[in-house]
Amino acid sequence: MVFQLLNNDKATPRLLLSIFILSTSLLGSQKFDDGTYMSRTMFKNPYANIPAQCYIETSFGTQNACLFCHSNGLANITLGNNNPQAGASLVTGNLQLDYAFGPVNDFTVSPNINPWENTLYPHKLNEKLKKLKIDSSKWDMDKYVKENNWQVAFDKIGTKGFKFFPDLNPSFLPARSDGFVYDKSGNNTLWRSINFFPYGIFIPLTGSVSGIYIRLPKIFAQNNSGQIDIEVYKQNLQLLEDAIKDNLTQNSPKHYFGKASNIDVKRGSYPINTQFAHPLHYVDMDKNGTRATRVKEIRYSYKYRDFTSGELAMKEEDGKIYLNQSEGWIDNGAGWYLAGFIEDKKGDLRAQNGEELMQCVGCHSDRYGFEPSFFTSGTSNTIDNTWAFPRKLTGQIGWGEMDYLRHQVDKDGKSHSKVNEKINKHAKIGEFRLFLNYVVGANLYGLMDKHIETFLTNEIKKENGYSNSWVQVDLTSPKTLKLSQQKRQKLLREFTAKGRYLNDDGTIKSVFLYPTKQNALNGAKNYRKVVATQSYTLGKDVFDKTPFTYLYYRDKATSFKAANGKKYKIGDVIKSRQYIKDETILKGVGDTKTLIDEKLEFKDGGTYFENYIPILE
Repeated sequence: MVFQLLNNDKATPRLLLSIFILSTSLLGSQKFDDGTYMSRTMFKNPYANIPAQCYIETSFGTQNACLFCHSNGLANITLGNNNPQAGASLVTGNLQLDYAFGPVNDFTVSPNINPWENTLYPHKLNEKLKKLKIDSSKWDMDKYVKENNWQVAFDKIGTKGFKFFPDLNPSFLPARSDGFVYDKSGNNTLWRSINFFPYGIFIPLTGSVSGIYIRLPKIFAQNNSGQIDIEVYKQNLQLLEDAIKDNLTQNSPKHYFGKASNIDVKRGSYPINTQFAHPLHYVDMDKNGTRATRVKEIRYSYKYRDFTSGELAMKEEDGKIYLNQSEGWIDNGAGWYLAGFIEDKKGDLRAQNGEELMQCVGCHSDRYGFEPSFFTSGTSNTIDNTWAFPRKLTGQIGWGEMDYLRHQVDKDGKSHSKVNEKINKHAKIGEFRLFLNYVVGANLYGLMDKHIETFLTNEIKKENGYSNSWVQVDLTSPKTLKLSQQKRQKLLREFTAKGRYLNDDGTIKSVFLYPTKQNALNGAKNYRKVVATQSYTLGKDVFDKTPFTYLYYRDKATSFKAANGKKYKIGDVIKSRQYIKDETILKGVGDTKTLIDEKLEFKDGGTYFENYIPILE
């Protein structure tokens, strides 16, 4: 009954969501329209949509992680995003070149002050644990990540706080070889798993790995007679993949197949009522695919409104948001409802509050001008608000459980990938090579794990045909940092040009993708500290020490002050940056340069990439 109502294409989007929640609720009292408009001034951090990675330094412009969220590429080709963020919009500015946070308008807190305390000051998190009399050394993290908190939460659907939990039963997983999820009676649920080429933010090295599942309305699985026909559904999913990945041609069908034949195929756009379920797992290096049984979060998105990429984009950072905190959902302002469930201090899942949900909106909202009409956030590198489906592996291998390039643990306990690196369709080089060339790190914080540093030290030597031997980041002074990072960038580009980051079969070497088991468990422990203190709004990424990309290493010519006007000393943690305080239209906007040089050519060490497009061949 729930499924039939949800997939009734004649119902309105808001009615469909109301029906979904009412039908899955044992109480039957909660309507989707019970959301409220709320000012972000109610949050301690009204800019929770700006992630911690946006505050890092770029080592004098030698590291550019910004481009993987902020470019003009998709907007320029009008593919599902109208929010250029690398200078093509005078409203947004160039977020590769400037820390242009703001303006603050009615907010009392400036976004130029870094709010992610857990990431900046990991020792403070340990102090909180001590006050709570929690001894993290006694945690059995290997046991913890293998526990099933997803099923426990799923079984609560219909109870308070779980009326918007995705109806993807984990007991039905893994999906079958064709990617479809079947229930215990053998019925196809129409959920289909997606195996995609990951971004650097979601690889096992980062401590979080995903599963992604898509479901279209029932009409897309019906033939012309109205009967369920999985072959028709497969055709429609393939046609949607072509639309999202920009593979439509003049000969492509203009409408979907079967009962959905009256629905237009729209380039860069999902049909209304499309759903995504996204479990975010801990990393378990004992498992093929690395996805632990325990989840950090369960995320759900539902498209209720269509768009055109030419709709007006206005920037009003103080716009109100529409949400329901007790049920854990929010309107992302760009045609989708997002729901999120995260671990409570005991490790069970609970609905996310508004400030926590704002973190979801930060990554899944690429346009503005919808509902609420003046709310804005997001990135320029999503296609219709999504990251994973546009990077789905081509063909049948892309319809299956997300397994991080077919990760397998061999008998000797070592990890290996089984899928070749994919080529960026527009840049015409390997996508992971592009990542290493520009980030000069293994994640969006610009960091390299110790085991990667060891590997590169052994590989990159003069006697192996490189211009120099690998060097460590030198934090003696701003000058030594700049010089060491320039050398590292040059050597890493030589390394990728030789293809030495790949195995002989074209797969990416495991050292760049997978942590050691001990490192994975240590990362899980650090994250559990956030869980135990329930301090997600202070940062989910926790390191053993403050990343060097948050430390002040600027010379006199490139110096800046803290937001309060105080001068930094070399090596200080950058808690804030200066911003414009004059009474102008730009009052409150950050005016510190990232030091990424748009005029410096790649061959000379440049990292600027204004038209990056995250689509693979």
